[in-house]
Amino acid sequence: MGRATDAATVLLLLLFTLLPGRTTDARSAPRSIPLGCTGRRIHIRDLPPAFNLGLLSSCSDYAPFLEDFCHYLSDHGLGRPTRPGSVSWHRTDPLALEVLFHRRLLSYPCLSRDPSLADAVFLPYYSSLAALPYLYGSLINSSSSHGLDLFEFLTRDSPEVWRRHDGHDHFLVMARPAWDFSQDPEMDPPLWGTSFLEIPEFRNLTALTLESRTWPWQEHAIPYPTSFHPPDLAALDRWVSRVRLSPRTSLMLFAGGGGSIGSSPNVRRSIRLECEANATDAIDESYERVCNFVDCSNGICEHEPVLYMKPMLKASFCLQPPGDTPTRRSTFDGILAGCIPVFFEDQSARSQYGWHLTDDEFDEFSVTIPKEEVVFKGLKITDVLRKIPREKVEKMKEKVIELIPRIMYRKHESSAGLAAVKDAFDIAIESTLLRIKSRLEGLKIPSSQ
Repeated sequence: MGRATDAATVLLLLLFTLLPGRTTDARSAPRSIPLGCTGRRIHIRDLPPAFNLGLLSSCSDYAPFLEDFCHYLSDHGLGRPTRPGSVSWHRTDPLALEVLFHRRLLSYPCLSRDPSLADAVFLPYYSSLAALPYLYGSLINSSSSHGLDLFEFLTRDSPEVWRRHDGHDHFLVMARPAWDFSQDPEMDPPLWGTSFLEIPEFRNLTALTLESRTWPWQEHAIPYPTSFHPPDLAALDRWVSRVRLSPRTSLMLFAGGGGSIGSSPNVRRSIRLECEANATDAIDESYERVCNFVDCSNGICEHEPVLYMKPMLKASFCLQPPGDTPTRRSTFDGILAGCIPVFFEDQSARSQYGWHLTDDEFDEFSVTIPKEEVVFKGLKITDVLRKIPREKVEKMKEKVIELIPRIMYRKHESSAGLAAVKDAFDIAIESTLLRIKSRLEGLKIPSSQ
């Protein structure tokens, strides 16, 4: 690790520990809990640095990243600004969500120093960073042991905190799909992933993941972080105004990779074939082209939001096909741009993000086209979208714009005006507290008074 990287890492650690009146754990909580915190009190468990900040010190050596990942951990997980002077746009990596979430919780108004008075206990464990050696490094054949050192600590240090509810009141953030933590611990030889969510020791806690599986009760998906983190209400209002006024010159857009010509039949291949066949055809005076394709192969768009946000602002519909897993960060980038999402299976969003994108309003802001109809029956996506009346398209776009605050993560220490607007973090915390309360009541476990 070079000296510049060392300095950046040290600065990052210092920023976390030298926040005015705050540390990285429960000691950051005020001595008295404000009024209005009944049912909302959270205790941040004090974990050794090896479970969180210590993992940041080797950020320049993270596998399998070809570039220095430290850039994306700066500003407490927001990443570096996209350009000098930018206050709202950052090169945010989804893997940094654990750092971002931890930092936001340090400013949470209802922190409790005393875990016995808390309604929930947060584990500031950077599980996705801790998983890297098991996924790509020297521990790849020991993936069933991921998390056992954390459990040993929780049951050795102040064990009464964990044993009070056997972990039912604990929660953590996992900045990867749950599939990456769900390997059968008995599998020999091990397949992809770790066994963190499969080991009995952690089956009671609540895991906030970027993508959940359909059956385990303890998982719930929360939005991927986008690159937009406004510091105040004015910045949010300016962006919403730009989104609303942006001319939609393309019927639809696909920003992504995969589906190259010659690959086996799949929905991405069908999308690319249809898009390339009539990309420049005009439908009517409303659109200059049918389809716009932004090739994001080999991860070139991952930290360059300008490559896809500008085209998204000019499209009415953004196609969100599944890839290696059903969900995509692009779903939230598209919503941020006011681009109506088109899904091809329920697992891509409808059955994932119920706290932020409720089922009863899903048809008001999105379109679902079964992928089997497209891939095997020749259904043309353009035919489906062309049949939607223009008036309905406008209503759907307005509904998408209404969702923007819900799916963004505002900047930490944002202005009081913006702090009054519930963002993805706020909704996740409120919903987690309700989930834990319901769980304890269902198990007849008394919650904190």
